[in-house]
Amino acid sequence: MLSAQRSGQVLSSFPRFLATQTRLFSSIVSSLLNLCKKQRHLPQIHARFVLHGLHQNTSVSIHLIDSYANFGLLNLSLQLFDSITNPSPHLHNTVLRNLVTLGEFKRTLLVYKDMVAKRPMSPDENSYPFVLRACSCLSDAEYGKMFYMGFGEFEHKVVDEKPVRELDYWRSLVLEASQRGSVVSFIDFLRASVDFGSLRAGKAVHCLALVSASSKDLSVNTALLSMYSKLGSLKDMRLVFKNMPEKDLVVWNIMVSAYSQHGKPTESVKNVRCMVNSGIRADMFTAIPAISSIRKLKSTEWGKQMHAYVMRNGLDYQVSVHNSLIDMYYECDCLTYARKIFENVTEKTVVSWSSMIKGYVNRDQNHDALSLFSRMKTDGVKADFITVINILPACVNTGALEQVRALHGYSLKLGLNLMSSVNSSFPIGNAKCGCIVLARKLFDEEEIDVKDIITWNSMISAHAKHGDWSQCFELYNRMKWLNMKLDQVTFLGLLTACINSGLVKEGGTFFKEMREIYGCQPNQEHYACMVDLLGRAGRIDEARELVDEMPFKPDTRVWGPLLSACKLHSETKLAESAAEKLLTMEPENAGNYVLLSNIYAAAGKWDKFAKMRRLLREKGLRKIPGCSWLQLNGHVNEFLVADKSHPKANDIYALLGILEFSIKEAREYNCWENIALAGTRKKMKQAAHVGGTFSFEPPT
Repeated sequence: MLSAQRSGQVLSSFPRFLATQTRLFSSIVSSLLNLCKKQRHLPQIHARFVLHGLHQNTSVSIHLIDSYANFGLLNLSLQLFDSITNPSPHLHNTVLRNLVTLGEFKRTLLVYKDMVAKRPMSPDENSYPFVLRACSCLSDAEYGKMFYMGFGEFEHKVVDEKPVRELDYWRSLVLEASQRGSVVSFIDFLRASVDFGSLRAGKAVHCLALVSASSKDLSVNTALLSMYSKLGSLKDMRLVFKNMPEKDLVVWNIMVSAYSQHGKPTESVKNVRCMVNSGIRADMFTAIPAISSIRKLKSTEWGKQMHAYVMRNGLDYQVSVHNSLIDMYYECDCLTYARKIFENVTEKTVVSWSSMIKGYVNRDQNHDALSLFSRMKTDGVKADFITVINILPACVNTGALEQVRALHGYSLKLGLNLMSSVNSSFPIGNAKCGCIVLARKLFDEEEIDVKDIITWNSMISAHAKHGDWSQCFELYNRMKWLNMKLDQVTFLGLLTACINSGLVKEGGTFFKEMREIYGCQPNQEHYACMVDLLGRAGRIDEARELVDEMPFKPDTRVWGPLLSACKLHSETKLAESAAEKLLTMEPENAGNYVLLSNIYAAAGKWDKFAKMRRLLREKGLRKIPGCSWLQLNGHVNEFLVADKSHPKANDIYALLGILEFSIKEAREYNCWENIALAGTRKKMKQAAHVGGTFSFEPPT
């Protein structure tokens, strides 16, 4: 460091040096200005620069502006900037940086706005961190809105619909940019906005794009569309799309995918049609979300049209397209078409198999699903955890406990048990097949930190269905001890346990706790459980009062248990009211007519009984028959009421006849035995009085 005296000597000799060595000034200006330790020396140096015509030199001006700012002379710094005829982007950024550094955030935005308005140039990418940092440090959203002035209705809609209030997002965006080095483009800023999950930050960047006239650039617009799509602002996305001067295939694909992913399948399909009509040929990235949208709409007609377009334009070269078509057709209840596509796929992936299996399971064709899974293993295709989760319901629905156990062993062999979703599904599967002991064993063997709320709820529900209310309560207490967040499903399982065990008081306590302690609002199913619980206990009036107090209109799940309770306790008048509600909601449900007719029969109202039966015949309704499964030697046998389709039906019914005769004979024998026993006791009493003897011979 030079002494103050030496610094003064150097500064006093500077004019003579400048006159003779002008060409070297740019390399040493920074050093000379750094020697200036007193504020009063800086204007003198500045004056010398002006005197020698260097005041328009960009390098000199940048150093002078920085020096004025370091002394806190912002006004002089800005005056110097205003005196520059053609300021460079570097000069702009120097001024913005100094204003932000000194905390002049409002002035930063005002200067930026003035720069853009008065000078025919666009800021470069290095300008935006300073502007955004200023915005992030201001609490007044109006300063963020100033960018939008004069850009028409569209630009105002972008910000006015949801005002930019949480400007801390902007601060986070700039902080990340500084940590990564620098954000070099609008696209990087928009990607960062998505990473932060901040729609407000994305709108701020959109604002800067509008000010800098970059909103006409296709790549920027594409990035804007992607940002709005990923952050769920479909209205803003649509506004950007409408104002785009150019639209390519990528742009259309973003629109089609966005609407499909955000639950607007109709709009997704409409965009595909508009794209094709505009002469742009779709690719597989268009086809897959479009097929997914048609799947949600369950439109067979649209599905066939899309399938034809895919085939005609050669888009079926990817197996992922075939898999999407399989999903679409089974959702449209066209399993024949789905299976045909599946069989025509030469290079089937595990997704192909899983999709077809899921289609069969969802359409209750469980045996076909199991057969396909067996073929999959025979063909050497290893299942993944999705396949296991898809096929397990088929095993459960057919009551095939051995299949469940075999599938469990298969998953362990492939290491699929590392997935929590697979682990939690097997206790549920075993419980539904009636093996609650093994289900609980698998549950207890699983580590505590691996069990999620779904696993706990499933185990509670399993114990509830098996009537083991004590285990339900034990699991409930363990969940409370672990400070788990109980949800509506938890209490549904507990209420079911109370119903199966007749625990009215405990059920009322759970119903109260779920609302007052855990903040879970009861839905239709919870109210249905309470109505069922009270109704079975004969507390019909309380059940009806609960129905009247419901915060929403009760549906069939509530009226059904109330009607059953009325039948159980011969409440004919209330039964008629409940049945009227049910018949209005479910006019095609034969079970409601049968239940009401049985109530009339029990009450001796034979005319109304006959009316219900007549309605059943006139409407052509039949009650869905009961169904059960029995697994013998690894084979699942299905039985329906009065069904004779089983290959051994004759043998089965013959054996049932023998059993029925044996039971009837045993009842008659027991009846005679009871009569004889009563007679014997009478004779013994008589003999005791007269001292005689007696003999007994059973009837032949």
